Amino acid sequence: MPTNQSRRKFIKNVAATSTSAALILNAPYVFSRSKPVTLRVLGTHVTLQEELRQQAMRELGINLEFTAMGSAAVLQKAAAAPHSFDLYEQWSDSINVLWHAGSIQPIEIERLKYWNEINPLTKTGKIVPSAKYGAGDSPNKLLYVQQDGSLGKAASSKVSFMPYVHNVDSFGYNTNFIKPEEAYKTESWGWLLDDANRGRVALVNAPTIGIFDAALAAQAKGLMKFGDIANMTIDEIDTLFSILLEKKRNGQFAGFWTSVPQSVEFMTNKRVHIQSMFSPAVSACRGQGVPVRYASPKEGYRAWHGVMCLSAMTNGHVKDAAYDYMNWWLSGYPGAFIARQGYYISNPERSRSLMHRNEWDYWYDGKQSNTQLKGTDGRVSVEAGEIRDGGSYVKRFSNIAVWNTVMDNYDYSLDRWFELLNA
Repeated sequence: MPTNQSRRKFIKNVAATSTSAALILNAPYVFSRSKPVTLRVLGTHVTLQEELRQQAMRELGINLEFTAMGSAAVLQKAAAAPHSFDLYEQWSDSINVLWHAGSIQPIEIERLKYWNEINPLTKTGKIVPSAKYGAGDSPNKLLYVQQDGSLGKAASSKVSFMPYVHNVDSFGYNTNFIKPEEAYKTESWGWLLDDANRGRVALVNAPTIGIFDAALAAQAKGLMKFGDIANMTIDEIDTLFSILLEKKRNGQFAGFWTSVPQSVEFMTNKRVHIQSMFSPAVSACRGQGVPVRYASPKEGYRAWHGVMCLSAMTNGHVKDAAYDYMNWWLSGYPGAFIARQGYYISNPERSRSLMHRNEWDYWYDGKQSNTQLKGTDGRVSVEAGEIRDGGSYVKRFSNIAVWNTVMDNYDYSLDRWFELLNA
């Protein structure tokens, strides 16, 4: 559990990892209200997209300001300055940091209109009973506010976040340069450290994420083993970074990307052939004619769960607007929208009627697409005859190796991460 000192160190260190600037989009609409409520949403480019902002403003009659930044920068800003935002959107591995920093406040379940529709993944940690839990902080471990003010699995009337977007991540590779292999059988995290890919590999520059991609790769290559990959010991961290530093000195890595647009640029300009990737980046690359395959590693995925959180400073009419916006996210339209970039929503059935049957069959059921499908950018991201990488929603979330997690020795791993970046 982070101490006050470690949180201060985290905030200081994580700020150094971000090179992305804030993008603040001002609403152009004039509503019937003389003074519409302005809601400031801090998050990443993954969910803070202009089409969603426009649609929400039209439906809710509020003014939305989006500030989109890289993952590390978003967490640093939220932890250090809760007065700078009203709602926070990111990943569940940020919850412990924000909760212990006092940057977010409990959310009342009774004000979440679609709570009963939210599927078991968030509430139990498994999409179906036969699925693997995966190591680390599955979202159910961080969800409910306990009587003593801690976070845990025991159900209560308040939660630390509203569940919404989620997915499993792996790596993407350009099939013009790397031969396609078989999902769950021969595709492997170890490829990130293969000598054959030297100089054409990138990792995500988000310490709570990139370290697990690297750890999965090192373990898959047989270079080391972990007792608990989601909670590494000091010795394990040192061994891992000795491997990574040697690889970097030998020219393995072409870069460390900070945002989804940067990862797309890395792949489209052929700086890399293989890298950590998020699903929207894969769709964007395909839309630009780059044949990127999203791997289904035999070792399992790295999973994440999106969180929508209330700033500790949000109150009054702005707080009411924040609840309206949270409920809007589970009302159908946003879930259908983000499905087209490969993401899932916590109550998918509400979005089904807003998707073409072929879209649902491809994105959720893992069936072959009968037609071309377009991504959220309007470009074709799926060709007729393709089957989604990794298959169905249930299959993908049944094969989790590790959840994005803040480890007990995370502060120490941060020091080693910066050493890797600067080597």
